[in-house]
Amino acid sequence: MEPISNMFSAILNNERRHKHDCIVYPASKLMGQVLRVMQKYGYVGEFEFVDDGRGGKFKIQLLGRVNNCGSVRPRFSSTVPEYEKWGKRYLPSRDVGILIVTTPKGVVAHKEAREMASGGLLLGYVY
Repeated sequence: MEPISNMFSAILNNERRHKHDCIVYPASKLMGQVLRVMQKYGYVGEFEFVDDGRGGKFKIQLLGRVNNCGSVRPRFSSTVPEYEKWGKRYLPSRDVGILIVTTPKGVVAHKEAREMASGGLLLGYVY
């Protein structure tokens, strides 16, 4: 199973049911970094890691701002000029939503990666 895909599915399912929080397990460092980017752009609220002795889990506060999210499989590599192409494919319009990208400088949104002039692998999208 793919933990990042499971996280996006759990967030989307709980958002559609108008829940206020969500528990995602098993947790990973990459998941935490993706959640940090989503939090920075206002898609999720606070989140915390809960160590249960079996890989841990994240408790995520939902804000009701996610219309759709998902992981990009396979994880396509992208250069700076290609971010616009991938944005057209996964996002509804030019200024709505973010692509989550892992770069040599960390996990960031495609807007930040473009400013840093850094390519990377696409992990997912949120809008």
